[in-house]
This record gives sequence, structure tokens and C-alpha cells, in this order.
Amino acid sequence: MATVTVGTARVHYDIEGSGTGPALLLVHGTGSGGAVINWGQTAPRFTGERRVITLDLSGADRTVDNGGELTVETLAAQVVAVIEDAGLGPVDLLGFSMGAPVSAAVAALRPDLVERLVLVAGWAYTDGDEYLRNLFTLWQRLGEFDPAGFGRSVTMTGFSRGFLNAIGREGVEELIPNMPPTPGTLRHVALDLTVDIRALLPRITAETLVIGGTQDITVPVENSRELHASIAGSAYAEIDAGHVMFFEKEDEFVKVVTEFLGSTGS
Repeated sequence: MATVTVGTARVHYDIEGSGTGPALLLVHGTGSGGAVINWGQTAPRFTGERRVITLDLSGADRTVDNGGELTVETLAAQVVAVIEDAGLGPVDLLGFSMGAPVSAAVAALRPDLVERLVLVAGWAYTDGDEYLRNLFTLWQRLGEFDPAGFGRSVTMTGFSRGFLNAIGREGVEELIPNMPPTPGTLRHVALDLTVDIRALLPRITAETLVIGGTQDITVPVENSRELHASIAGSAYAEIDAGHVMFFEKEDEFVKVVTEFLGSTGS
């Protein structure tokens, strides 16, 4: 485990693997911790041929800051600092959910640090998308007044109906505690409500893959399609899964990502 100071935040990150190819940095989505948020069993799937960096953004468990309002730019600066501190840039950068607009901002603002970019279940803006605005507002209200309801709502929207039925009641009940409405998680939700990276998307020059989930109820697949259309020359793929597709269909997710990252022969 390593740390780097960025403003008031002391950002924790880990590096696994020993491959010689470009490092892969995984940027998590909304949430303070837990196996699902912190890439759990998925991160080791990429360590065979490359070094894999995972980090805790402000609001997540191990990174401590002043508790202030978060912005996409604030978190992008933390990702930049980790890349520079690790000394492994330029990296392949993969952002999931909230981590997708953060990663897109890094690629737009610091193209020298990003070799290839993968945006998973992401979106470009919230204000003007009434579905997203209302969902994140509901999460805020549940987080404040009904913590148990918050966990159930996030689980219900995070996975497809078929997946939830396949794992059964016991499996679903085990998933619910993975996303408690901690103060850090609610800071992420507040950030989700302010996302707008449309002005940055034309500045992305890294080779880019956008991945959408056809059964995503948190960030509907139309948002991924719109991201793809807004990034010149980007590739696009869809996985028939819910929002947390790397948990729901891990093998397919790893295959899609590794095929893209290997497309330039690195």
C-alpha cells in the first residue's frame, strides 16, 4: 500500500502484478468500500501480464481528507497524482460508473498520462437527465432517512433481475451490506448529481473503449451510447448485464477489456 497527498487528501493506492506492459489503473465508482466497490476478485484477473493499480478516491474507506464537497476535477487530480507517484505512466485507465467521468476528465486534461481509456457504465451529465437526477436524489433521501432502504435500492438497480433471481434471497441479502450510506458514499452521490463532462469529451485523444450494460438500471445503456458518440474514434461494446457488470459477468467483462487493451500489440 502506498499514499500520496493531494490537497487535503491523503490518497491510498495499491499496485499488484509484475508484468511489463502498460500499467492498468482501475477507478472505482460510487461507494466507500467493500469487495464490489474495490474491484474484489476482478482486479487480479488483469495482473498476469501487467501491473494493476487500485486507489481509494476521497470518500472511500482509506483516503482521508477535510470532508468537503467533491468535484470531478478534484477526483481527477487524485488519479493524476497516483499515476505520477507510482511512476508507471502513461497507463491504461479504466473507470467504472462515477469513475468513468473522472477517468474521462483525466484523459482530457492530462493526455500524456493515458495510453488507452476504458469507460464502463458511465455518463456525461446529470442535470438534464431526469432519470439520473431523480435516482441520485432518491439515494440521497434514502441515505439520510432510510439506510436499509438505501442498500436495497442500490442492490436492486446495480444488478439485473435475472442475476438477482439466480443468486436467490440469501445471495441478495449478502449483497445489500456492500453499499452502506456512509458519509463518504453520500459525498459521492452528491458528486453524481453534479457531473457534466460534455466540454471535456472532444479533448480526449487516447484510444477509447466505452462499455455499456444492456440491463443497467442505475446508468441506462443509452448514456454509454451517448458517451461513445461524443468521443471521436472511440470503440463501443455492450454486455448483457446490469450496472456492476464486472461482478455479474466477470469472464465476459475481462475478455472485452483485455482484447481492447491488447489491440495495439502492447
